[in-house]
Amino acid sequence: PRFLRFLLRYYPPGIILEYARKSGEVETKAIDLLNLTNDTDVEVLVNQIVFEEPLISESKKPVLRKLIYRLMDKLETKSTQRFYLFKILRAHILPLTNCGFNKSGSKFITGSYDRTCRVWDTLSGEELLTLEGHRNVVYAIAFNNPFGDKIVTGSFDKTAKIWDAVSGGLIHTLRGHQTEIVVVAFNPLGTQVATGSMDNSAKLWDVEFGQLMWTLEGHTAEIVSLNFSTDGDKVLTGSFDYTAKLWDVGSGKCIHTLSGHRGEISSTQFDYTGDYCVTGSIDRTCKLWDVNSGQCMETLRGHSDEVLDVTFNTTGNRLATASADSTVRIYNVMTGSCVAILTGHEGEISKTQFSPNGAKIITASSDRTCRLWDVETGECLQILEGHTDEIFSCAFNYEGDTVITGLKRF
Repeated sequence: PRFLRFLLRYYPPGIILEYARKSGEVETKAIDLLNLTNDTDVEVLVNQIVFEEPLISESKKPVLRKLIYRLMDKLETKSTQRFYLFKILRAHILPLTNCGFNKSGSKFITGSYDRTCRVWDTLSGEELLTLEGHRNVVYAIAFNNPFGDKIVTGSFDKTAKIWDAVSGGLIHTLRGHQTEIVVVAFNPLGTQVATGSMDNSAKLWDVEFGQLMWTLEGHTAEIVSLNFSTDGDKVLTGSFDYTAKLWDVGSGKCIHTLSGHRGEISSTQFDYTGDYCVTGSIDRTCKLWDVNSGQCMETLRGHSDEVLDVTFNTTGNRLATASADSTVRIYNVMTGSCVAILTGHEGEISKTQFSPNGAKIITASSDRTCRLWDVETGECLQILEGHTDEIFSCAFNYEGDTVITGLKRF
């Protein structure tokens, strides 16, 4: 194979090699640098990469060195950074259900009880598109990040729809679920969509043709959470039947049932490597699982009320749990120990997310505020006020310089 060029991936840190095979086909290979810190010895790392990677010759060392420094630069967090509430969008007459960014944060989408999904320009606050066609609440929405040229919507009308994010045109209507669709997700390549429903099943669809690939059956209650692994070869579903399940995308078969919780599952996520996954439950605990064996590695306790959201940081060494007890707990994934408790909210916290470089975390609460916290110290850096109703959703964009918050009503 012939080396072509390096591409940078900031979150999580890594370098992508682009190379050509003898046939002329261009392929890519990722060198993950998940353990990169500001104290990393760059010379040692450069030598190690050149030694282990036959595609990279000695002559590429200066370029490699420069790229690693650029990645380290992104790890530095600007502690002075403040977020301002500068957009109040009043469009949907009925309450919102969900919101989400495209990768750059230049656009975001909102779903609503008014049966539409709307696409917004983040900077101007202008409404770009209204996606109309569902016959009931548009409950679940997602962009096909990192591309951002398609949107999937899941509705209480039992269908999901795939839309062109630029023109607003309808590409496919996905029919097959018996009841409301409550979760949707694109795989990382944007070639497949997963939908989860109150009919106890999840379905995998082909994006290009809009055809059903597999029905993931086995849960005995509604599916409320679903995620693809980074490689896109596995799907994780969480259900009100107290279990989560791991599925093989290639065959549609269940690989493992993750059982042990004593209450409904509220939230699930894979870590970046796909080796671990996490489940949060209304039984007040969160469990960390080994994806390959299906074994529970750790049960994280400490919350005094339901766990409503769980999330890994981009490198997977920290895990946050948000609870109805008004706190977020941050855990060290390797040791299972709680390293910080974020206290200050006066209502349940339904959503939490790490900033892309993992230094900060944002929380959304029913107390009508969002808060920004320092992950290491647990200190509250900023309170985003000015909301008139409970906040159910929040998100950072890829660069970590824009935050979006969603209210039940405007």
